[in-house]
Amino acid sequence: MDLAINEKSYVIFDLDDTLYPERAFVESAFRHIDNLLNEQLGRSVVADMVDRFDRREDVFEWILSQLPKPGVIDKEWLLQEYRSHMPCISLGAGAKELLDRLQSSNVQIGLMTDGRSLTQRNKIKALGLQPYLTDILISEEFGSEKPDQRNYRFFADKYPDRSFTFIGDNTSKDFIVPAQLGWTTICLKCSGTNIHRQDFSLCPGPDHIISSLRDVRVFA
Repeated sequence: MDLAINEKSYVIFDLDDTLYPERAFVESAFRHIDNLLNEQLGRSVVADMVDRFDRREDVFEWILSQLPKPGVIDKEWLLQEYRSHMPCISLGAGAKELLDRLQSSNVQIGLMTDGRSLTQRNKIKALGLQPYLTDILISEEFGSEKPDQRNYRFFADKYPDRSFTFIGDNTSKDFIVPAQLGWTTICLKCSGTNIHRQDFSLCPGPDHIISSLRDVRVFA
């Protein structure tokens, strides 16, 4: 699809499963926990964790059942390590190219993401996103999550003269308010590994559906 831009354009990205595949974070966290517990378990359990995650089982309960000394490590510890680790993740296909093109065209870029501050900040750092972003809105820091209108109004009120484009993936919450505000909306279609299922029968739906961020052709 073609995205027309000018000096008044502002493009806002979702983070998880939009700029990078969220499954990569999950697998990175599992590897981190596996490294921490390798000596106690006496073997790698990454493949087991991934398999149980795919079957929607309680991965951490299973890990606790495998430990030789139950009670020394609990689920809260596992959750903390999962959420706070510095992930080994990289931008998805076409993401850097699109960000570079927007930045070189002097288009302001924002990020709107739901989640915990530490977890999302670590992702942003690992992906090297800071130099691109004019504004970062993280739900835990802001106090509300999508689709709360306040999250989107933050940008609209701060930049009343801008023309907004929102790029996300979650059909249940990403595009409701942008449609009300008259923004252009673009949905990155799931490649088969997204954490959240997509339902394109929901209304309002995105203006455009793409298979890759490479599909967004920016022109002035």
